[in-house]
Amino acid sequence: MALWPVYTGAPEPHDGIAELPPPPPWRDFDGHPVLAPPAEGDDASATSPDRTHRAATYRATGQTVQLVNAALYLRRPLLVTGPPGTGKSSLAYAVARELRLGPVLRWNITSRSSLHDGLYQYDPLSRLYAARQPAARPDGTAPPEPAHPGTGVENHLRLGPLGTALLPYARPRALLIDEIDKSDLDLPNDLLNVLEEGQYEIPELVRASRDAPGGRAEVMADGTDRPVPVEHGRVRCRAFPFVVLTSNGEREFPPAFLRRCVTLRLRQPDDRHLADIVRAHLGEPDDYGQQLITRFLSRVGGGELATDQLLNALYLARASGLGADSLDELAERLMPYLGQSPQPHAF
Repeated sequence: MALWPVYTGAPEPHDGIAELPPPPPWRDFDGHPVLAPPAEGDDASATSPDRTHRAATYRATGQTVQLVNAALYLRRPLLVTGPPGTGKSSLAYAVARELRLGPVLRWNITSRSSLHDGLYQYDPLSRLYAARQPAARPDGTAPPEPAHPGTGVENHLRLGPLGTALLPYARPRALLIDEIDKSDLDLPNDLLNVLEEGQYEIPELVRASRDAPGGRAEVMADGTDRPVPVEHGRVRCRAFPFVVLTSNGEREFPPAFLRRCVTLRLRQPDDRHLADIVRAHLGEPDDYGQQLITRFLSRVGGGELATDQLLNALYLARASGLGADSLDELAERLMPYLGQSPQPHAF
């Protein structure tokens, strides 16, 4: 029997992803050869303290739990919008940690990002350079005829975060496409077909596969130094990845793009949710910490604030040893409304 919810916001990881029911018939994928999910240690950046802390301390609301599960069940991307500091990117790490989806693949979007960047990178110049280098014999002497080791296309090609997420893994990978509203106007539309079809082609490998045994090439994937097999230059997923696209709400997206996403809007936490977040990061607040939380909540309606501003002030209140008057002044400077010019002060 299917398990709902698969993602619960629980503090301890579990294998509930194995209870996920079969996908809807229109979201069923059959990519091969099937790949074992990578271990957490395969990507050193995935085990960095900042990412592991964010994953372990994230506190999901009931609405967040429901919509994450909707995206998992429907095999659809999750578009997460909301003001800065509401935990949009941390959500991807929290879900990956709880459901043991392995290292989170991350694609940071800029105004110059293109679909090609996310799928794979190919360096023809390095291939040309390798072709010009003669291979030496074991005794160090030059060969009688030029040899060209490493000149195969696959040796100069690496899958990007999106391209890696769509490999035919046995269980979903987690992919964070961060700040997609910074992209140019074409990227959301360019993503439509890839995310809908769950597959893509690498033209350079399609051509090269005609001469490869079985049409197979071994290519490097994002976040690891272990090659993965690609057959006939085509990549098709098996378990559709858990894709989180974040947006600060700075632009509108095409209806066709929105139709293919499950949309979650995060808001500033209320007093109970904020208290849970503070306890997860810093433990139970002292009396002065409670005053800072009350002051933060009283100011939320007057402008845009981020939860990490409060966490910074609470940490310094505990670690700095400053008196109450100095802490009050420091907290005021640490918690300005976002977008507001800092007030001048003397040093």
